Amino acid sequence: MVQWIKRSKGNLKDDALSGITVALALVPEAIAFAFIAKIDPMVGLYGAFMVGLITAIFGGRPGMISGATGALAVVMVDLIAEAPNHAPEGMENSGLQYLFATLILMGIIQIIFGAVKLGKLVRLIPHPVMMGFVNGLAIVICYAQFGMLQTKNGDWLPSSEMIPMLLLIALTMVIMWLLPKLTKAVPAGLVAIVVVTSIVAFGGIETDTVLSFLQSEDPTATLKGALPTFNVPFAGYFDTLFSLETLSFIGPYAFILAAVGLIESLMTLQLVDEITDTKGSGNRESLGQGLANIVNGFFGGMGGCAMIGQSMINVTSGGRGRASGIVAALGLLTFILWLSELIEIIPIAALVGVMFMVVIGTFAWKSFKTLVTVPKTDAFVIVLVTTITVLEDLAVAVISGIIVSALMFAWENAKRIRARKSFKEDGTKVYEIWGPLFFGSITAFNEKFDVHNDPESIEIDFIESKVSDHSGIEALEVLITKYQKAGKSIKLTHLSKDCKDILLKANPVLTEVIEDNIDDPRYFVLSEVNSVDS
Repeated sequence: MVQWIKRSKGNLKDDALSGITVALALVPEAIAFAFIAKIDPMVGLYGAFMVGLITAIFGGRPGMISGATGALAVVMVDLIAEAPNHAPEGMENSGLQYLFATLILMGIIQIIFGAVKLGKLVRLIPHPVMMGFVNGLAIVICYAQFGMLQTKNGDWLPSSEMIPMLLLIALTMVIMWLLPKLTKAVPAGLVAIVVVTSIVAFGGIETDTVLSFLQSEDPTATLKGALPTFNVPFAGYFDTLFSLETLSFIGPYAFILAAVGLIESLMTLQLVDEITDTKGSGNRESLGQGLANIVNGFFGGMGGCAMIGQSMINVTSGGRGRASGIVAALGLLTFILWLSELIEIIPIAALVGVMFMVVIGTFAWKSFKTLVTVPKTDAFVIVLVTTITVLEDLAVAVISGIIVSALMFAWENAKRIRARKSFKEDGTKVYEIWGPLFFGSITAFNEKFDVHNDPESIEIDFIESKVSDHSGIEALEVLITKYQKAGKSIKLTHLSKDCKDILLKANPVLTEVIEDNIDDPRYFVLSEVNSVDS
């Protein structure tokens, strides 16, 4: 294991120090998301540990951090709330039992996704969607930090508490901004947390800490825990587990959780790829995420996916290799088992300051300039994805952005189809087609032709065009039929080989209207180039 870690990309010292920083930041996040899902905080901490460790070892993106996330927590809330209505009489902790069973099914779905190599679908995500995702996530992370400045009732903290907290947040941010200018030997986030914690502990400053945050929901709660233990969901109720009613209940939740987790993970992977100028594997990450969530289901964790905030902390702190994720996960476990007292005294202000710096580093500030310089359609997608991410959900935002981008792309290409008309010496009318022929352009394509007034011989030249889908094939068949019914001859010339094959497969009768292009000089040149390359 040690040799494998050394061979992985990244500096072992930087990875270790960065991993410790990330581990500190994982604690309040895991607790907060557990509260969102209305489950025991230890379930969130166990989930962050197991997902983080397994994906660090088996995932497809060294340096990327996974753990319990808010995007999954908001889906789990409904599952846990609805579970008692489906549980058999006498079952204890039915919400958790259904959650763990759902995580197992979620993991299986993610493994299938990776096994059939659908992780590469992330390449289809347009850059405006990516930019909107990054900006929306930065805003969500920023907004979540303001919750730390409020009381349990949603009111702002009184000035006696607010002022010290704001000063400590500012100090954390100043340290993280200034230290890298002096030295990059140690992560600025780790130094900031240690300095601010020391000031609060030895200076007697009254401010919220991790322990007080934890006990705001349960006065008896602590971070002290034991190793997670193996447990099969629905023990003693296996007939319920495999019943059609249970599967129909947890199935939709498992699919939604799997989709949300993979979208967030794969987009975070792409973001880390761009920052580090390296390339991860989306398919391997899908397999790693699936395995991690299955293990969570059997060992009582909350499950999770990639975390953009912690991943940015890790990358900006120098974490590049798998060791950083492994250290972060093992560090979190160490805090739970032996060092809970040290973690409990960390001021919330220090962690909020770290996250604010993550927000500043994550937000694509160049997007303000981009909105003015890029096409209006791309600018609209950036704003749309950002808005939906903030107001609704990450998965909905990304899917909406992809759909809108695809529709706009289709619309723009639909307007590009052109037809230049000319006549040969023998009176044949030639239509030279430019632009792709597909579902979006068939209406404009049909408008180019005048069947009743055209001469007896027609030629449609596709040397600058391509038949892209079944709608295009159907449009050609209809047009050919119209000319033939009018008693006129029609020929299709310069079709590419793949277009010709598709057309003939759909309708072999078209052989008589499709001309061979053997004597065409452009095709001859291309075939020569291909033969030389091969």
